[in-house]
Amino acid sequence: MRSVSDDLTARARIRDAAIARFGRDGFDGVSLRTIASDAGVSAALIVHHFGDKAALRTACDEHVAAIFTDEKQEFIDAPTADRIRTAMADLARYGPFIDYLGRMLVDGSPASDELFDAILRGTRALLDEQRAAGLLEPMSDPSTTALLIALMGLAPVVMRAQITRTLGEDPLSPEGLQRATLPMMELMTHGLYATEAFLEGTRAAMGAAPSPGTEETG
Repeated sequence: MRSVSDDLTARARIRDAAIARFGRDGFDGVSLRTIASDAGVSAALIVHHFGDKAALRTACDEHVAAIFTDEKQEFIDAPTADRIRTAMADLARYGPFIDYLGRMLVDGSPASDELFDAILRGTRALLDEQRAAGLLEPMSDPSTTALLIALMGLAPVVMRAQITRTLGEDPLSPEGLQRATLPMMELMTHGLYATEAFLEGTRAAMGAAPSPGTEETG
């Protein structure tokens, strides 16, 4: 009889094999038998742990969404240079998860919507924690800001081929990340415009209150 630890190890091995295989071949193009072969287990053991292929996908979605949201928590407490360098150097670890997202987010299924929603919830939770830590500027609509941040993060995953063609290198390669990380951090930290004229013009056009400290002109 297997021990509990053996079962947990088998479950994780099955999940990781499914993530890699779904990322390469898509959900519909993969059988439980193929995943079982990749994981070195029987198809019956997959059914034992997950029930069916749809439930296995749900477990994979939850795991991948957590990878790209929960693990950012350490940057809230101490966004040190060493931690940032370590994250950038550890790209190979994330390869199967990136491939999984790139394929599974665009397959048009209800599960792809649920996966996106999980990433969005994680992004919103992260921003809420950063706001509580005093790291964020005020936002007029935190929910929409979270959506825009999630879309920015997913763009290199979903539009990888287009960005590669434009940059001349894979945005998710070490070279691509090296090129994009600092400009992205500049944009996130300082914004884009050196004047508030565009913001205040938009606020006036939309009937919103001026930014705090902005003098009325008329």
